[in-house]
Amino acid sequence: MSESGLRGRPDDALVDLLVKQVTEGLSAAEQRELDAMDGALVTQESQSFERAAAAATLAGITPVELPAALRAQLQRQGEAQLATGTVVALRDPRAASSAAAPVVAAPVTASRSGTWGWLAAAACLVLAVLGWVRSPPTAPTIATNDTVAPSAVPTQPSVPPESVAPPTPAEERTAMLAQADSIKVTLGATKDPAAVGVTGDVVWDPASQKGFVHFVGLATNDPQVRQYQIWVFDGTRDKRYPVDGGVFDVPADQSEVVIPIHAALSIRQAKAFAITVEKPGGVVVSGLGHVVALGAVG
Repeated sequence: MSESGLRGRPDDALVDLLVKQVTEGLSAAEQRELDAMDGALVTQESQSFERAAAAATLAGITPVELPAALRAQLQRQGEAQLATGTVVALRDPRAASSAAAPVVAAPVTASRSGTWGWLAAAACLVLAVLGWVRSPPTAPTIATNDTVAPSAVPTQPSVPPESVAPPTPAEERTAMLAQADSIKVTLGATKDPAAVGVTGDVVWDPASQKGFVHFVGLATNDPQVRQYQIWVFDGTRDKRYPVDGGVFDVPADQSEVVIPIHAALSIRQAKAFAITVEKPGGVVVSGLGHVVALGAVG
């Protein structure tokens, strides 16, 4: 036993050597220092530390070199056992503050040999190693009042697809007008009574084969009596048989309408557009005897 030690109890130098002996192994110089100490006390305390090391081996723990902060903490707590008889809760030195959760806390009762304090310190060492090797890094937490919840990146709530309204024909027409390759044709009113005061236009996209007819001031119709029908003249087809573009109505409460064109056939070369008045449901071939608006491309 070194001069600074108390009779029957190991001092700091002996504890340090015994801890290192079971965790890392001693160098030749350290082994000579240990051999020079009180042989009976070294033997007695070595057994306690070896039991603790054996417990770690049975637990499947590979010895690791502990950080300096943890080593110092274990040494301080080993000394505390002599005075209290209880293993003070160990706290992981990697924690951000002293309020971190303890790695281990266990009561210890004195043995007749008087070495319970150092055995407790060795047990603390083993359990601390268990905690150090096995515990994964903890995720940061956000405290709210008395509750603690894992921090998370806020996410925007997803919007169900059905809640997103599709674009209106007017919005689609505006977007098509902005396309460089779209065709816009101004429709001129004829002398038909239904065409008085009418202004209108057509926008057509050859690539998508879609288009829209836009009218302001077109007379309201009764769908049970008559309907308006769109016609597309294709430069590659007989002009006597323009392509049907669909029928539409003008409600009484709407002075402005935007109607999608639904061409029955592919339009290879749009040359002109016309609007006629036909029977309900339209016709396959129009006699073009009741034209209310007409416009040519270019």
